[in-house]
Amino acid sequence: MNICVKADREMVANGKIPDKLKGAGSFLMKVFGALAGKGPKRVGALYVTCQLFKVYFKLGTVHLCRSVIRSIETARVFDFEEFPARDRVTYMYYTGRLEVFNDNFMGAEKKLMYALRHCHSSKRTNVRMILKYLVPVKLSLGTLPKEWLLQKYNLREYLNVVRALRRGDIKLLRHALHANEDGFLRSGVYLVLEKLEQQVYRRLMKKIHIIQKLKDPARAHQIKMEVIVKALSWLDINMDVEEVECIMAILIHKNYIKGYFSHKSKVVVLSKQDPFPKLNGRANIL
Repeated sequence: MNICVKADREMVANGKIPDKLKGAGSFLMKVFGALAGKGPKRVGALYVTCQLFKVYFKLGTVHLCRSVIRSIETARVFDFEEFPARDRVTYMYYTGRLEVFNDNFMGAEKKLMYALRHCHSSKRTNVRMILKYLVPVKLSLGTLPKEWLLQKYNLREYLNVVRALRRGDIKLLRHALHANEDGFLRSGVYLVLEKLEQQVYRRLMKKIHIIQKLKDPARAHQIKMEVIVKALSWLDINMDVEEVECIMAILIHKNYIKGYFSHKSKVVVLSKQDPFPKLNGRANIL
């Protein structure tokens, strides 16, 4: 594949239309068809599939992966666990990335965790590549990684994202996204991380609830909109009551918090039982 990429670059430099990588994809698809039948040759099908994934991701034609995935995952002639571990890890890594793009975080977690568990620990570069996508998936599902893990695998771009989620700090999250915008966009995880704002608002609400519970336990479940506006102001986030109402409506609708808000009284009334339910059925680590 690297040779095709270099050839395409030379063609572009010479004013020609690059077609070598695309041609390699077409050739590999024919090879896959020859290997996918019954017999000992099919053991090479997964390796060719992984090479196709690399080509399609490089070309930006990931939708072409679907037909290959269908052949691998539905054909009875394939016993996935019989393929070499190297190919199984690569396959799960790419299909996990596809699930991230489709916002199927439960499916992405399953595939990427498989890749991580079966990837040899000595292959640090490969482990880092898997974690690069597994971390935002875990964050979306409400699980925060330890900072030592991010430091160990040089994933420092996620450090402030995780800290923002722990603190309920909207400003810090936005700063982290802005500072690493180019890298997140290239990886295709920017939009995934941007959606974490709702979890950060949830964490902020929980902090306000805890503080209010210490001051006035009897009325801890009633949070005035102006208190939320003031808390956001301390974080240098300027919002009016109407904007905060919209955010509360989204959090309640998505079951990030349980309760309701009174537009007339400008108050959020939290449920007295489990006002901050588990995210996606997970342990509520926020």
